[in-house]
Amino acid sequence: MSLNKRVLLSAALVLLIFIVGIAVTLDRAFYDSARLGVQDRMLARLLMIMGDAEVDDAGALYMPTNILDTELSRPDSATYAYIIDHTDNIAWQSTSALNKEIPTAHLLDMGVKLFTQITFNDEPHFAYSFGVAWATESGSYPLTFSVINDSKLFDAQIERYRENLWGWLSVMALLLLVTQMLVLRWGLQPLRKVSTELADVESGRQENVTGVYPSELKLLTDSINSLINHERKQQKRYRNGLADLAHSLKTPLAVLQGAATTADHEHDHIQTIQEQIERMDNIVQYQLRRAATAGSSPGMRLISLRPVVDRIVATVEKAHHDKHPIITIQIDEGIRLRIDEGDLMELLGNLVDNAFKWCRENIHISAEVEDNRVMIQIKDDGPGIPHNKIARILERGVRADQSTPGHGIGLAIVRDIIQVYGGDLSIDKNATNGACITILLFT
Repeated sequence: MSLNKRVLLSAALVLLIFIVGIAVTLDRAFYDSARLGVQDRMLARLLMIMGDAEVDDAGALYMPTNILDTELSRPDSATYAYIIDHTDNIAWQSTSALNKEIPTAHLLDMGVKLFTQITFNDEPHFAYSFGVAWATESGSYPLTFSVINDSKLFDAQIERYRENLWGWLSVMALLLLVTQMLVLRWGLQPLRKVSTELADVESGRQENVTGVYPSELKLLTDSINSLINHERKQQKRYRNGLADLAHSLKTPLAVLQGAATTADHEHDHIQTIQEQIERMDNIVQYQLRRAATAGSSPGMRLISLRPVVDRIVATVEKAHHDKHPIITIQIDEGIRLRIDEGDLMELLGNLVDNAFKWCRENIHISAEVEDNRVMIQIKDDGPGIPHNKIARILERGVRADQSTPGHGIGLAIVRDIIQVYGGDLSIDKNATNGACITILLFT
């Protein structure tokens, strides 16, 4: 299901629940209000009847019918009233109650009010009863005044209200749903644009995502562009690596071909072949490492520097088991780099291996953070690197077949890795005239 359909379906579901909730709430509120109105009107009619009633000293009830309202005086009225005396008998009933069945009633205690909805003759009615104690000079006489009202009009009113309520709420829900669709279409337009641009990038019609997007999507589009550029650089490195490999192998292959066609001493042939095979092996290893350099990527995790250095030192110590220099490592545990772990191992492995190879007694490895970059220094107390060779070693584009033994291939690999990650490499002399190699990499 598309994102647009998901959001629209969710919005429709929420809207439906909201509309139903509003409808139920309004219906209940209107029903309670209408029922309370009926109750108030019936209580007012009871009070009117009580005001008209008279009881003599003997307890006889007298009700002047000529002052009752028209609803109680008409036989066909839907409202009628009656009064129960202390014997639970009907002492009086209105003209409208003639020829009508009166539900079973009982005398109520003084001050008790009872409003109920009852059903008799298979029809719903409202009944309101009020118990009083009528005081006279000879004593008090308990009476219960009751009013019954047909609820057909009330039910019809509720039914009309519900029809109007659901009708208008349905129209509102439809309008809100259409509005929501338009809003979603406008709000999700940047996502559709991103999808279109990515399709164009995939098909080759454009190179990057170039549109202007909201801040919520800008980070995504920037990351996509970074990944696209990173992948293109990686592909370019592989193509260049293969081209350089083919070019670099021309010379040793020519030497081998010449050795195969000459008739010199066999010992010289074997020595020449071995030299060229070793040279070709170095070239292949160098170019493969150079092409496989990952480079920085937005999704790359941070690598803790100190554990990697410790692992490299332990490995190189085993390789140079005949040397036991004093190794000093000053690297804080919290220093991290956004770099491929394989590239970091290759970079530091070459430098530490060179330090072991050329040191006399001491090797010093340190790292510290400067702004948003990490400065790594590897120092040894060996003979150092002559100034006139530093520029050649660090020159861009130096191929494997142009490198000198000892520092050529290893430092060329280091240089290429650092260039891929946008860092800096410098070679100087330290206080003991040995080599001091400084690397600056972004965190």
